[in-house]
Amino acid sequence: MTPLIFVKLGGSIITDKLQASTARPQVIQRLAQEIRDVRAACPNLRLVLGHGSGSFGHVAGKRYHVHQGIAENGDWWGYAETGAAAARLNRLVADLFLEAGVPVVSVQPSACVRCRAGKLVAMETYSIAKALGHGLVPLIYGDVAFDDEQGCAIVSTENVLAYLAGQFKPTRMVMVGQVHGVYDRDPLVDPTAELVPSITPGTFAQVAAKLGGSHGIDVTGGMLNKVREMVDLVARGVTQRVHLISGWQEGALARVLLDGEAREGTLIVA
Repeated sequence: MTPLIFVKLGGSIITDKLQASTARPQVIQRLAQEIRDVRAACPNLRLVLGHGSGSFGHVAGKRYHVHQGIAENGDWWGYAETGAAAARLNRLVADLFLEAGVPVVSVQPSACVRCRAGKLVAMETYSIAKALGHGLVPLIYGDVAFDDEQGCAIVSTENVLAYLAGQFKPTRMVMVGQVHGVYDRDPLVDPTAELVPSITPGTFAQVAAKLGGSHGIDVTGGMLNKVREMVDLVARGVTQRVHLISGWQEGALARVLLDGEAREGTLIVA
């Protein structure tokens, strides 16, 4: 079986999370070009690509408290507006990747995901499997979804990738954010913060005590929940390792995709 890698482009790097609906097209273009070059160098590599909603979906979701659910007879306008905001960013990302020569195919989570009590419990994966089989790159994103108990929920890109990892068992996962991995303090606030080069299931508790939320608006739990979910995947053997790197460092994504042993950012291993 050819290698399969999941890549997540964080909302913090592809958008300005402090400015509503503000994308960073030049950053997206550069990351797309890095992925294009890696695919050219490794024609057998299979990729599943995901991106966060950043200042698009998160801002609308927070405004309408969509993550808290909506009663059946409640006002569902916020659900529609949040989903539309997430889709606008996805269309922008898809267009820029296609322009760069990466054959992405968008997969809308709200059309194929089912939640219960805020948790993703089912997802139709047929189209993703077919896309991979044809050499295409499935492109998923953080989105709204219907929920059996609370009416609706917001599913983060990590939630979707974690579910898909259980189905497709990627060799590795690469999480691309604003900062170069996990730090003992918020490096955007404290320049003396130190990088945590590696995390294992055994050391996660120590690291978790130092992690806070996200820099900017985030209705999906911030850095702590994102790292916890990745540690859990490694601990269960769903994937072998997870790299957390910065999208600001030109070439870092390409280096990690080409070399699973690359010394970039933070590595989560068993």
